[in-house]
Amino acid sequence: MAAPCQMQSGASGPSILRVSGISAGYGEKAVLRSVEFTLRAGECAALLGPNGSGKTTLLRTISGVLAPQAGSIELLGRPLTSLSPRQRARMVAVVPQRGQLPQGLTARQMVLLGRFAHLGWLGPYSREDYTVADSALDETGAAPLAHRRLTELSGGELQRVLLARALAQQSPLLLLDELAAGLDWARMVELFDLLERRRAAGACVLMAVHDCNLAALYATRLMGLKGGNLVFDGPVAKVFTEENLGALYNIPVSILPHPRFGLPQALLASACGPWRSAEGSTAEGSAGSTAGSAGIVPALGGEGSDCKR
Repeated sequence: MAAPCQMQSGASGPSILRVSGISAGYGEKAVLRSVEFTLRAGECAALLGPNGSGKTTLLRTISGVLAPQAGSIELLGRPLTSLSPRQRARMVAVVPQRGQLPQGLTARQMVLLGRFAHLGWLGPYSREDYTVADSALDETGAAPLAHRRLTELSGGELQRVLLARALAQQSPLLLLDELAAGLDWARMVELFDLLERRRAAGACVLMAVHDCNLAALYATRLMGLKGGNLVFDGPVAKVFTEENLGALYNIPVSILPHPRFGLPQALLASACGPWRSAEGSTAEGSAGSTAGSAGIVPALGGEGSDCKR
């Protein structure tokens, strides 16, 4: 993993996505409330927030799967509601959370579905379509899976195939819903490094991320959603703070610089694991403990800890 490239969120590229006063939900249940932001080419924005905060709902609304209850969305300056499915697919590609899969398809056939927006009116797939699909499979490390059926793939393998399908669309906006789910560390770094290369080449990325530390390493901009409201939005160095993250997740956190990259990383500042003794010190004692534990671990559950004894 190379040192992450952190670009300021005030990107100067053309506007790709404009979300204006969006409210959305399911039936009478409101999930999003008056959310507003603009994303430009070359930005990678990470959506942070607890479960149920509205991250997936926001992505579904931007992709056109869910109609907003209020507000408007523009893609490349055009109202989302004015676009046909084919036009929309040329502008935005989505990697959803794993859901129901088409039966009987191989990985390569799934990736070729990403070429739908580029087919001619009568078309079968062209040589270019196959070339683009195979290149996307190769780029995501999924080429060895090309002829395996989707139902035979592990969760991590399927994530690579779904990302390959999105890349095959060649859309300027990528929407990713928990891409890291099911991936081991090595594969996760490979795919997020790939996204960084795409961003650096001008793509616009909006991703819902469960791991705030991963977001801090790869995003140029962080957006916090809580209760359907956008509670913070800005560059990593400005908004990745103990105050913001503690309020977002309702738990105390400590922020320390990454030992190699210098970017901020969050640690839990309240925990009640077996390492604690009845007196509030480490279970193994301080003598000969691993480097840093004597100075860091007691602080996690000292005065004011909620640990029950």
